[in-house]
Amino acid sequence: MSKLGTLGARLHHGEVGYDFIKNRKIWYAVSILITILAIAGLAVRGLHMGIEFQGGAVFTTPKNMTVSVATAEGYAEEASGHDAIVQQLGDGSMRIQVAGIDTGTSDKIKDTLAEDLKIDAEQINAELVGPSWGEQIANKAWQGLGIFMVLVVIYLAIAFEWRMAVAAFVALIHDITITVGIYALVGFEVTPGTVIGLLTILGYSLYDTVVVFDSLKEQTRDITKQNRWTYSEIANRSINSTLVRSINTTVVALLPVAGLLFIGGGVLGAGMLNDISLSLFVGLAAGAYSSIFIATPLVADLKELEPGMKSLKKRVMAKRAQGADEDEDPQTATVAVGGPGDEGEDVTPAVVGPRSRSASRGRGRPSGKRR
Repeated sequence: MSKLGTLGARLHHGEVGYDFIKNRKIWYAVSILITILAIAGLAVRGLHMGIEFQGGAVFTTPKNMTVSVATAEGYAEEASGHDAIVQQLGDGSMRIQVAGIDTGTSDKIKDTLAEDLKIDAEQINAELVGPSWGEQIANKAWQGLGIFMVLVVIYLAIAFEWRMAVAAFVALIHDITITVGIYALVGFEVTPGTVIGLLTILGYSLYDTVVVFDSLKEQTRDITKQNRWTYSEIANRSINSTLVRSINTTVVALLPVAGLLFIGGGVLGAGMLNDISLSLFVGLAAGAYSSIFIATPLVADLKELEPGMKSLKKRVMAKRAQGADEDEDPQTATVAVGGPGDEGEDVTPAVVGPRSRSASRGRGRPSGKRR
């Protein structure tokens, strides 16, 4: 078995782990800081909306142009009187975007560009985009996002509980905010491809979150009927048991997206690939982060506010204090945090590292019972 597979098995069985719940305030602070930076970038720089949303014209030059991007941008801005975006395409042609112009103006700009670039005007392909079309796309995107959020909250509230629905909703907002903020900071153009990418990442983010929630729901069944572990401890074990799976899923999803972003967009200069791949890359990474460090710890915080969970925690702490007093060496005392229903079985906490052999041998287990 590979080292990663062995680690995944040990995490799943609670032999090793990291205390995500105990250190949740650190991750909350990190998320708040990133979110503030994203909002600040959005407020200061704003989003660079493409002509699909503003309206304007796109001029495509012939292949193998010898003019530099900076020179072509200067020609376009001088001819139109508006800011222009020039992209060098893979075949050597250029894509010149000018927002806020109409049909009559675009014809004049086309002729002027042809003269400046020293080519025939017929060799320049001009496409005019009306602002009304972009407005319709934006409205449809907001409607789709709103419907998606409502359905997600309803589904999670029915399949799990309202606290998990709230936590998943917060995680989704967290992912969208970070992705949009990075778009503003980087200055990438927002196009319909960007909208598609944003809607796509919501599904990936929700998938990771639901995987952890499903494990948590299974392990906390009838939790109040025992007094050996708290809700937060089981929540932490749920994260650790699905950690390798979440990492593998995210890495596999990020690899092709990274190829689109850094090779397709960076090397080949394909602008549309940049628009969709950046949102996917940032969103997938943020979604994996939020499902582990935000959603489940937030559920644990909400659950620990319940009177039943508070009472359970007091019983667990009292039993551990009693066990520590009776143990000759408190440092080797074993705390039971196994799965629900394993009455009479003692296992180590899911977050304290490798299991002590002396502790596991010293503690008697019922004969015939599997670990």
